[in-house]
Parts: sequence; C-alpha cells; structure tokens
Amino acid sequence: MLGSLWSAATGMKAQQVNIDVTSNNLANVNTPGFKKSRAEFQDLIYRTAAEAGAPVNTGSRTPVGSQVGMGVRSVAVARSYAQGDFIQTENPFDIGIEGEGFFQVQLGDGSIAYTRDGSFKVDANGQLVTTEGYILQPNISVPGNARNVTVTPEGIITASIDDQVQQLGQLQMVRFVNPAGLTSQGHNLFKPTDASGDPQTFTPGESGTNTRLLGGSLEGSNVRIVEEMVNLIIAQRAYEANSKAISTSDDMLSQANNLKR
Repeated sequence: MLGSLWSAATGMKAQQVNIDVTSNNLANVNTPGFKKSRAEFQDLIYRTAAEAGAPVNTGSRTPVGSQVGMGVRSVAVARSYAQGDFIQTENPFDIGIEGEGFFQVQLGDGSIAYTRDGSFKVDANGQLVTTEGYILQPNISVPGNARNVTVTPEGIITASIDDQVQQLGQLQMVRFVNPAGLTSQGHNLFKPTDASGDPQTFTPGESGTNTRLLGGSLEGSNVRIVEEMVNLIIAQRAYEANSKAISTSDDMLSQANNLKR
C-alpha cells in the first residue's frame, strides 16, 4: 500500500505538469505564431517479484512474470509546429509564414534569435523590427516616402517611391533539422540547441522548399480551444483519480493499523 501511495503521488505530479502545459496553450490562443506544446510521460521502474520465463521444478518455465510499477514521470514537453490559421490584417508589414521556416532577428546583445511572429513595425531609422524592437535580419530599410509596400510570396519587398516601384530587400528564412529541439526564450523567440541542429538559411519559394510568405497577414496560434479544453478535463479527471487512489490506500492502512482494537 505504501507503493500505491507513491505511485499515485507521481501521477498527481505528472497531471499537474499536463495542466500547466495545457493552460499555457490556452493562454496563448491569440499569440501570433505561437506553437502549442504537449506533455509527454514515461512509466518508472518496476518491482519484480518473479521473472517471466523463469524455470520451475517441473522443467517448464513460467509464462508470465510478476511486476508492479512505481508510477509515472514527465519526460518532455514537445512543441507542435503544425500550421496556424492566417489572419488578414491589411498591414503590409505583417508577414505570415506558410510552410516551414523562421524569421531571423537581432537581439540587443547582438545575438540572433528566431521567430514565427511576422508582426513587424518600422522604427525611427526606417528598419523593420519586431514589437520588442529587435531588428529583422537581413536588415531592410523602408524610406519615409515609400508607398504601397508589398511582400511577394518569395519574400521580395517592394514599394512605390517617387512614382517608381523599387525593391527594398529580400527576406531570408531559416530552418532547422529538428525544430522541436529549439529552446523558447519568451517574446515569441527561439534559440538553437545541440538538439535542433544549426540554422540553415534559404529563400522562400526556392527549389526544395515548401515555404511562401503572405504579406498583410499573420499566422495565428495553432492552438485549438476545444482540443485543449478536452485535454484539461482529462487531466483533471486523472488528477482526481490519483488523489482517490491515495485516499483509498490511506483508508486501507488505517484499517490495518486498527485491527488490534
């Protein structure tokens, strides 16, 4: 019964992680470019009373063993990079990514981070920056007299300047062998790790890629509220069931302690 107490306790702890992840998904349902996460679990070691296939006196072997599990633990929080829905904004500096890839931005310390959030602004120097003021890389400058700014699916930014259409720059994208291995920095930013692999630069629409850009649109969060609510209910019921197992084990221990009375 002491084993059941510890096993149920690990189950409650694991479901708390599950609820934390689900709650974060729901909190970011309106965050541009947000990618939902999923908690992953693994069973713990087992107490083995008898090995399967152990020899017996008759010369045969036992067909099944006797093992009792010791509970569960959270082993990972995996991020899903499924495509989010697109939101039409009519803002030419809002750029949605259809397909794989990330934008590159330069942080205040000079390092590079990566994002799927394409809600860019023009700063006082005419540079395209994120909402936090991080500069898009490669740097693209927009003159103050630029009009009718457009972004092609291939990432070419053009504008009408003095009644002439001019190219302002070419957007470059970055992809990773294992994007799930990226580490989140908050602010819709990611940084690479040894698990993600090195960044690979490419141009949208080039051969071998499935990426195109949508100007005047934003990629929304890929969180599905109904799915997350169902996950929340399942996690809550599992938490309650584990707490009930602890209560039942405690009652059984209490009855055993009171046998002498």
